[in-house]
Amino acid sequence: MNFLTAQWKNLILANYIVHSDTLQKYLPAGTELDYFNGNCYVSLVGFLFQDTKVLGLKIPNHINFEEVNLRFYVKHFENGEWKRGVVFIKEIVPKSAITFVANTLYKEHYETQTMNHNVKLKAEILNVSYQWNQNDEINYIEVNAYDFLSPLDPNSEAEFIMEHYYGYTKYTKNTTYEYEVQHPKWEQYSIKNYSIEVDFEKNYGRDFAFLNSTKPSSVFLANGSEITVKNKRKISIYDTLQL
Repeated sequence: MNFLTAQWKNLILANYIVHSDTLQKYLPAGTELDYFNGNCYVSLVGFLFQDTKVLGLKIPNHINFEEVNLRFYVKHFENGEWKRGVVFIKEIVPKSAITFVANTLYKEHYETQTMNHNVKLKAEILNVSYQWNQNDEINYIEVNAYDFLSPLDPNSEAEFIMEHYYGYTKYTKNTTYEYEVQHPKWEQYSIKNYSIEVDFEKNYGRDFAFLNSTKPSSVFLANGSEITVKNKRKISIYDTLQL
């Protein structure tokens, strides 16, 4: 049985070029950093969970909610091919039960905070925003986009950012959890402007304080889709060395 099914909707992805040394200590065993045009990225991502089911069941008051996360991009070589995935520095949600299940079963780095969102269409401009509290301070990410969708350009930065279909979690020094996220290829809206007010140090630690004064290299808004998260499996570095 699948671990989770849901709709992921209105994904804002703000992408920052970072030095690879920043991410080395977060790298799970058996993975390596994934680069685009020689650049290493972290992304601040906000989106909506809708119609969420865990193990096929809807949990009351945990069906529709926001998430904001900071993630980076990796790849894992297995059976003669590269599997492209993401690693989460932290995932913020407004539901404590989601945090408990994800941290306990998947060994992720979830945190529960008060959150809110806005999705509004006016005069063919789509406004999407996500807000959350951290140490009694409001953080937010917001975009205005033109209300028409276009496919991802092949070999583009947008395609690189959105086309990662595995999650990897650092469990121990030599052990990694892998899970697959299945969804169709997304389309994107054309961004008119954006606003980001986030204290990266307070939210994600001193390693990411420099993002407070860094401009994103790109900001995207994707329409999203139905998604399926498969059950996790364990990867050992010793198994990887034998491939």
